[in-house]
Amino acid sequence: MKLLRALSFCLFVCAANAFEIDDVLDRLDNALTIAAFQDNLRARLSGTIDVELYHFQQPAPGLIDSNIDNLFNPRLTFFLDAQFGPHVYFFAQSRLDRGFDPSDHGAQIRLDEYALRVTPWEDGRFTLQVGKFATVVGNFVPRHLSWDNPFINAPLVYENITAISDKAAPASPQDFIRRFEAHAKYEFNPVIWGPSYASGVSVSGRVGQFDYAAEMKNSSLSSRPESWNVTAMGFDQPTFNARVGFRPSQAWNLGLSASDGAYLRREAAPTLPPGRDIDDYRQFVLGQDVSYALHHLQLWAEFYEARFEVPRVGDADTFACYFEVKYKFTPQFFAALRWNQQLFGTVPDGAGGRVRWGDDLGRVDAAIAYRFTTHTQLKLQYSFQHETTGPGDDNHLLAAQFTVRF
Repeated sequence: MKLLRALSFCLFVCAANAFEIDDVLDRLDNALTIAAFQDNLRARLSGTIDVELYHFQQPAPGLIDSNIDNLFNPRLTFFLDAQFGPHVYFFAQSRLDRGFDPSDHGAQIRLDEYALRVTPWEDGRFTLQVGKFATVVGNFVPRHLSWDNPFINAPLVYENITAISDKAAPASPQDFIRRFEAHAKYEFNPVIWGPSYASGVSVSGRVGQFDYAAEMKNSSLSSRPESWNVTAMGFDQPTFNARVGFRPSQAWNLGLSASDGAYLRREAAPTLPPGRDIDDYRQFVLGQDVSYALHHLQLWAEFYEARFEVPRVGDADTFACYFEVKYKFTPQFFAALRWNQQLFGTVPDGAGGRVRWGDDLGRVDAAIAYRFTTHTQLKLQYSFQHETTGPGDDNHLLAAQFTVRF
């Protein structure tokens, strides 16, 4: 009850102040935009302030890193966009928060994204991009930021920690099956870690009803945020990702994605079998995505088949998918519903049999959001997660997020 009263008070204060700060933010927006060299150079600094409140059961679900049930998670994000003539574009994203994922740790500041993009032709048939940026795989990443995401968290496939570890190889099949501990989950990895801001180079473009994108990155889709910097992980074992999209009409967008790369970090090398190398163990991902938009209705879905080659174990397969719907009741008010599922295959148990290497999960996310102004937005979310195999542990999550965009 104390949390609910505190949440209600915070939301009331946020709503009351939303209209007062709107005029200030409009003036700030103009002040943070500059033009020079006869408008050949245009640059804009923008950002968001996110205030998040979480209430959940232990162990914390997804990528939330907290040993307490009630979490306050503020975040300040800056975006720099610069256009140099008609063909060259630069962007960067920096954040001040308590960690890349929600946590109860101390404050830190990071440069999450920076990239230079060159588009030689105005029809968009080809674009070259170099830097540290989000993956081209799937259709969630283009809407993963707080202002664009109908929910507060990501779909299950982007945040459910599995028994895969990039820091050390299992000593045996039994070790692989038993070593995962929910309270030490940050030693392990999901299929895709959020937007996967790894470093590298990409090419993309659109030709008729088709669009394409391919990238070479320094770490795999499952890699943790500290692996994304070039200084942490070089290009000794690059990952290759690609997506091909087809737009049969304005309403529909269909896509096929693929990824292949080594998923182990350098410190895992001493734990590998004799004579084996990090590059011998890879992550393969095949994804399908679809989206639909008509009037007030938007639909998204993604399906992922992933395989990890695990030392001393063999192939560990998993399938994950989600279906998401958003409906805008008014220009300011919308609601969203998302169903997620992840299923796990079997691996040798070391005794002549086979056993499931993870507990199958199902999760339902429901959210409502209201945009008070063009600069302020409030989201409320409830999530219910259920293990459909194993002990059948459930987890309930309540979350609120107030965003100020400038």
